[in-house]
Amino acid sequence: GLLPASPASGRQRLARSLLCSVPPSRRRIPCSRWQNLFATALGMSSSSTVEGKDGEFTEVVVVRHGETSWNASRIIQGHLDAELNEIGRQQAVAVAHRLSKEAKPAAIYSSDLKRAAETARTIAKFCNLPNVVFDPALRERHIGDVQGLTLQDAVKEKPEAYKAFMSHKRNQQIPGGGESLDQLSERCVSCLYKIVEKHRG
Repeated sequence: GLLPASPASGRQRLARSLLCSVPPSRRRIPCSRWQNLFATALGMSSSSTVEGKDGEFTEVVVVRHGETSWNASRIIQGHLDAELNEIGRQQAVAVAHRLSKEAKPAAIYSSDLKRAAETARTIAKFCNLPNVVFDPALRERHIGDVQGLTLQDAVKEKPEAYKAFMSHKRNQQIPGGGESLDQLSERCVSCLYKIVEKHRG
């Protein structure tokens, strides 16, 4: 999900966003340069802050969903709809409690998959927001034929899909309808662009 919020000292009002279903990160994104930073976020790099010339920026808080039983069993999820387990629910409450102590977000956007949706709803409850905006464009990568398998099983049962999944080529699609990294970036960045424009400045 993604969140916008209250003013920061000496700056224009923040647009604050929480994106569930991708790895944790935090960045302030000027409207002119957010695409590159979000692509970096998808690559799981460390956080960074960049400010536009006019001082206008959108702060995006990226939060990964809590643990599922499939995470615990090291099963590849992709677009398959696993729910949070008890540890995952505790993690959602912990991050929600932390975020509730910071500047109140203006909105929360989330993937529509259950694990992200429950995490986002928990955060919304703690932050006293009435609802969450769900968007399938915020789902994690579709991983084709390796979804629902462990890596060990994928190697044996779907070797071509496994090889494509492990490839570092950005245009490499995965057999079984899986996305390339370029397709994933285009989908997510396009969605983020709409959110940033809606909560600009």
